[in-house]
Amino acid sequence: MEERAAISARGLTKRFGDVEAVRGIDFAVLEGEAFGFLGPNGAGKTTTMRMIQCASPRSGGDLRVLGMDPETQPREIKALLGIVPQENNLDPDLTGRENLVSYARYFGIPRAAAEERVEDLLGFVQVREKADVVIESLSGGMRRRLILARALVNDPAILILDEPTTGLDPQARHQIWEKLRALQREGRTIALTSHYMEEAERLCDRLVIMDEGRILTRGAPADLVRSRIGRYVIETEPSDTVRACLERRGIRYEEGGGSIQVPVDDPAAVSKALLDECGAIRLSTRPATLEDVFLTLTGRRLRE
Repeated sequence: MEERAAISARGLTKRFGDVEAVRGIDFAVLEGEAFGFLGPNGAGKTTTMRMIQCASPRSGGDLRVLGMDPETQPREIKALLGIVPQENNLDPDLTGRENLVSYARYFGIPRAAAEERVEDLLGFVQVREKADVVIESLSGGMRRRLILARALVNDPAILILDEPTTGLDPQARHQIWEKLRALQREGRTIALTSHYMEEAERLCDRLVIMDEGRILTRGAPADLVRSRIGRYVIETEPSDTVRACLERRGIRYEEGGGSIQVPVDDPAAVSKALLDECGAIRLSTRPATLEDVFLTLTGRRLRE
């Protein structure tokens, strides 16, 4: 069966005055897949998401969401989207249950049907026992789960998640991941941005890495790690002796965070060469990750 694109873009561009935030990018999010937009601050990923969710008009190119144009059919598209924004924007004066039932009114869902749907969602995100507590008294993790529940009130075809677990502790983050994986198994289409590479590796079927408004690479996380880095990374101390050894042998490396990183498929041979030539040096080997790909492509300097 031919796979269809739930979201597709060709030459998608967004300008703010003289600043080109998104520079003619092409991508397709297939129905039923989880697709990630990764990049440092200012890469253009959130701007792209805002165009998809009809919150910001494009400056150029073509964009289709469920076959519709956000410029001419924004109401029809919004009715089929579930949005999880970066910020916690629940009404702090209402309870969790009241927030969800109130939100259902925007979609014209009858009161009885909304209450039944909300009860199911409160159970799904595991906040039923706190459903009648006002929002400002809930933990950050519970608020994020309620925002996910709110995004599902209208039974959306596509979930748009902008940094869904930012600011959460590891336990709360894993709870959100568990719920998102359950939604993936239902066949939901998910488009997300994230600064957490582990999150992208766990959740995304495919992703793009962006910087300065352009797409640098795309593919499945494991394929990107294998093709861009290899199977392993050797980390060792940043000494002149180590640099000289690597350069003499034509072995590529990167430096940052107080260490030298050497991407390799065969760590034993490179480790032996370094130990034989450099003597007693600090050296460790670990599996390569998506974070290695990200830092190789976008650099290691701090972004504002």
